[in-house]
Amino acid sequence: MAPRAGQPGLWGPLLPGLLLVAAALSRPAAPCPFQCYCFGSPKLLLSCASGAELRQPPRDVPPDARNLTIVGANLTVLRAAAFAGGDADGEEAATVGVRLPLLTALRLTHNNIEVVEDGAFDGLPSLAALDLSHNPLRTLGGGAFRGLPALRSLQLNHALDRGGPALLDALDAALAPLAELHLLGLAGNSLSRLPPAALRLPRLEQLDAHLNALAGLSPDELRALERHGDLPGPRLLLANNPLRCGCAARPLLAWLRNATERVPDARRLRCAAPRALLDRPLLDLDEARLRCANGDPDGRGEDVDTAGPELEASYVFFGLVLALIGLIFLMVLYLNRRGIQRWMRNLREACRDQMEGYHYRYEQDADPRRAPATAAAPAGSRATSPGSGL
Repeated sequence: MAPRAGQPGLWGPLLPGLLLVAAALSRPAAPCPFQCYCFGSPKLLLSCASGAELRQPPRDVPPDARNLTIVGANLTVLRAAAFAGGDADGEEAATVGVRLPLLTALRLTHNNIEVVEDGAFDGLPSLAALDLSHNPLRTLGGGAFRGLPALRSLQLNHALDRGGPALLDALDAALAPLAELHLLGLAGNSLSRLPPAALRLPRLEQLDAHLNALAGLSPDELRALERHGDLPGPRLLLANNPLRCGCAARPLLAWLRNATERVPDARRLRCAAPRALLDRPLLDLDEARLRCANGDPDGRGEDVDTAGPELEASYVFFGLVLALIGLIFLMVLYLNRRGIQRWMRNLREACRDQMEGYHYRYEQDADPRRAPATAAAPAGSRATSPGSGL
């Protein structure tokens, strides 16, 4: 029944109360952190590029953030639970909760990060992509990546070349629990070997190790790259590494030829040693070219004389060319033998005439009758003839 005119409606008394309840239950929109830029729903993105004054991750990140980017700050040290309310002075908060349950991507490049403590990313259960590239890491906790069950991509490009062997050992321990990792970036880190834990990750699909200091891969590393069952082996990027093409590179060459599709940049792999094979594509070499000297027990190809079939063939070809030139010269001499004999005869006669001329002039000069007149008499004397009578 419709309300009569002049009487309040049925919802009239209830409307203010409903509005108060709705206001109490509704959560106000979280503000954007200071010096950050927020891009709206449904997947909230934050970008913080605040410069050197930002020394720790912002505390007031909205809980519905999906993508957080911090670039160009001076974080230096990532403490335990740095993104879940950890203490800024290094002590973990007593009740560390999950402040960012929906965060799936975290980019922390170019932030001068030197230390990543154990549990630095605790409280990020949905994190799938983490990028720590271009940071001068010196210390990495063995449990730095614990509590990241959903992590699929980890980028550490240009971040490990200052830590030395101790950092590589810590990295090996930190990678071990990442059973769901699919992509691992280790480019530009001057690595002389690959972390063993990285090769054993069961679901790894791609390992980027280009632009390092790898001299090759050992048979144990190649076996670790193989997977049992239906799991495919990971793709491996190896370009711009100083490969040593000695006898120790034969297993790698055989593996590349059997699994070229697993190394997308296989055609870019080139030898850095020995000098005879400098800058030669590895896939273009025969195993016979990969030799080792007697004093090279490691088989790294240190200054080995690797004069292979191509070089020997060039020597043979050069000898044949010289023989052909000599044969042509002899044929020219034979065909012009009469002319050469006539030229030699004319030359001999010309030489004889020249020598006869010299001989004739010598005889004329030696004749005493053609000697020059005697010197003039001394002053005061007179020359007289026999018949003058004077």
